[in-house]
Amino acid sequence: MQILFCRSNPIDPDPRVEKEARALISAGYQVQAIGWDRSADLPLVEEKDGIKIQRLAIKAKFGNGLGNLPALLAWQIGLMIWLLKKNKTYEIIHACDFDTILPALIAKFLFKKKVIYDIFDFYAAHLRRTPEWIKNLIRKVDYWAISKANAVILVDDARYEQIKGSAPKKIITIYNAPEDLPNIKLLNQKDPSASRKFHVAYIGLLQVERGLFEILEVFKVHPQWTLDMAGFGGDEKEISARCASMPNVNFLGRIPYESALQLSISADALFATYDPSIPNHRYSSPNKVFEAMMLGKPIIVCKDTNMDIMIQEADCGIVIPYGNVLALEKALQTLAENPTVRKKLGDNGRIIYETKYSWEIMKKRLLKLYSSIA
Repeated sequence: MQILFCRSNPIDPDPRVEKEARALISAGYQVQAIGWDRSADLPLVEEKDGIKIQRLAIKAKFGNGLGNLPALLAWQIGLMIWLLKKNKTYEIIHACDFDTILPALIAKFLFKKKVIYDIFDFYAAHLRRTPEWIKNLIRKVDYWAISKANAVILVDDARYEQIKGSAPKKIITIYNAPEDLPNIKLLNQKDPSASRKFHVAYIGLLQVERGLFEILEVFKVHPQWTLDMAGFGGDEKEISARCASMPNVNFLGRIPYESALQLSISADALFATYDPSIPNHRYSSPNKVFEAMMLGKPIIVCKDTNMDIMIQEADCGIVIPYGNVLALEKALQTLAENPTVRKKLGDNGRIIYETKYSWEIMKKRLLKLYSSIA
């Protein structure tokens, strides 16, 4: 079977797309992917881990709200034309998020293709600067798309509530768990003494709603700690400017996933402090939470973000109120001054990863779904 992943980013990197594609290749499927390069400066065709990645170069900014509408329409049209022209090269479309599902469904109706709709984030709740009436319209269209796909994948059981009112034919949950590193125990053998510099890492979307200004505020008054920050997003320019004035903060911008993992391995703690007032954040289960579990690292998260439930159940991190700088500082001080606490929380995370969230468990779910569709 020939599978095509559709994703509205350049897949440079996209950990979820890449590990799902690798899982399918390992089971004998042929996999290619098409992505949207908003920078318009990446290779149009690239081979990675057996995946042929093709890109449409359409310039646009991240987090630009309705200002991106012309580029978004150009992406939809470009993707639709590609699907029409290349319809002989795929049998199953793995459509990632709302901004690829409509062209995928048109291909389904025209050419009798199968469509799996992988919802990373519920699109209407993800939009930051869009009028409410437009969000409501998108929500209705999204529910319709869910009902027309052959199967739907969610990233967390909590997201069932978010699509309540839709009618999926088949639905499963595949958590954002990373592939395991077999030598993780050796990688984590670091000097546990409290006297060594306390080191934290963040790799992800650069948006102010992820508590990034708050973490920089704390590190400004704790020059003895160090922070690695990497990623890209709508607020990258302002965040990088603040980092530039702080000698204990290392801003790296967009980096490959392998480099991101190395940063996390070198850290003593990670954080994912999302704003719970944003609907998608209340159902979030981001990759970095499961990376922390897999790597045996404690993580700081915020109340009412769904992550807090997972972290408290596993006792593998610290939960704080969003935007509370004093609480964030206290949590970091606890981890900085108590290496035994860090180890205990990290070990608990590793246990829950192995027993509930590992990629091997998720991979079996994915292959079982594809077997039923194919």
